[in-house]
Amino acid sequence: MGRITTRCLARRLTAEADTSRAETLVVEEPLEIRIDGRPVTVTMRTPGADIELAQGFLLTEGVIARRDDVLAVRYCAGGAAGDRSNTYNVLDVTLAAHVPPPVVDITRNFYATSSCGVCGKASLDAVRLNSRHPITDSGPSVAATALCAMPRQLRAAQKVFSATGGLHGAALFEPDGTMLVAREDIGRHNAVDKVIGWAVERDRIPLGGAVLLVSGRASFELTQKSVMAGVPVLAAVSAPSSLAVDLADQAQVTLVAFLRGESMNVYTRPDRVIG
Repeated sequence: MGRITTRCLARRLTAEADTSRAETLVVEEPLEIRIDGRPVTVTMRTPGADIELAQGFLLTEGVIARRDDVLAVRYCAGGAAGDRSNTYNVLDVTLAAHVPPPVVDITRNFYATSSCGVCGKASLDAVRLNSRHPITDSGPSVAATALCAMPRQLRAAQKVFSATGGLHGAALFEPDGTMLVAREDIGRHNAVDKVIGWAVERDRIPLGGAVLLVSGRASFELTQKSVMAGVPVLAAVSAPSSLAVDLADQAQVTLVAFLRGESMNVYTRPDRVIG
């Protein structure tokens, strides 16, 4: 497995001094995901939890729906032609016999293959209809105090961020505020795929009783991933986008943003937030 961090010498300039010192950097490397030997996507990621990343990605892109859809995930050779060395940057996923392979190549955002891209109501409907884990009208109730405590828990779990300052974070929580899992990655989509992949590995899909917290903003893509995994509550430390709010509203997701300190904005399904 590759390194997560590396060191380099950097020149530091301040009003008082001009010095050189060693800095810790987060590693960024490509991960190619293959299905039954066929390349389907390459994502730039921080090494670690790659098998979770692959399974979370395939679930949120609609290729798989549960753990039983995957027979095996393994690293394989990925060097130049004729080089059979294992770089730990290529994963091959073997699907179960009952799972059809993707019709087209999928990318970081599966709407790249649609005729018009993300273009309004039809695209929002497509996400909702493509999800095999629809979110129910009820869903869990979450205390505002529990939500307010979640960013501090995620931040405490981000050990590599503490050393580098260069990673996004995502975490799954029980409605009472108990953290189930946290993952870091240089890509915010990857961090979410890793925690969803963790749930796939443990046969916890759909995540109908969970809260997904992201360390940045709530974009359409991250809301899409919540919908595909059946997550009823998505919380973000930063702002939401307009399309994220539209999708959350259609899919019955409670979307919380600007979750900082003791305050938050609840944009959709506020009935799930108590207090």
